[in-house]
Amino acid sequence: MATLDTAVEELSARERQERGETLKREGIVIRTYDLWKTYIMGDQEIHAVSGVDIEIRRGEYVAIMGPSGSGKSTLMNLIGCLDTPTKGLYYLNGKLASDMEDDELARIRNKEIGFVFQTFNSLARATAPPNVELPLIYAGVSSQERLTRAREALRAVDLEQRMLHKPNELSGGQRQRVAIARALVNKPSILLADEPTGALDSATGNEIMALFERLYQEGNTIVLVTHEADIAMHAHRIIHIRDGKVERDEPVAAGALS
Repeated sequence: MATLDTAVEELSARERQERGETLKREGIVIRTYDLWKTYIMGDQEIHAVSGVDIEIRRGEYVAIMGPSGSGKSTLMNLIGCLDTPTKGLYYLNGKLASDMEDDELARIRNKEIGFVFQTFNSLARATAPPNVELPLIYAGVSSQERLTRAREALRAVDLEQRMLHKPNELSGGQRQRVAIARALVNKPSILLADEPTGALDSATGNEIMALFERLYQEGNTIVLVTHEADIAMHAHRIIHIRDGKVERDEPVAAGALS
């Protein structure tokens, strides 16, 4: 991991832009520098994220793991551009997300990040393709192109035979596959999965984790957020979070799940 530069917030606008261009050239999709998120609770300051420095390269499969209250969910929200840091810098695919306004963040969420959550967030009355198309609607893609790309994404998650089914006609694992197809349809820089097996039984959860492994092998960058050690072990690297800080960052040994 690259060494933290000093006085990162004192960089000029040009220096910040040049840094982003360098990170993108080097294939670094996610890079945080001294990232903080502080909440004011009465007369107390709660540091949910405290000076975090992480680096994730294109094509990596990384788990962010920690117990409840560790700060991993806050860090996920910052990485996913669902929240803004109190201080520090965050580059996503060479763009300085930590300096963006709400409209810019909305655009970068739609284009650069594919979200997979524990709940499937499905449209109950719609079949699989309209559920997958949602990010493309927000991106202004034409209806025919949306349908073509939605079908391609559903084939990528092995749901070609279930395209005309509504959520109540699909199993939990199949609904999660629809959600993964929706996350992939915009060809994002990263696939960000928050406890993606939390609503599934163990066998179905293992099927979904096998799908993530295949997507990783196909070149996708995956960031998995979990509190479960056995789920984190499916990744190829684990960043352990505790008390808002990176406790340790380590590779997963080959064959660790066997």
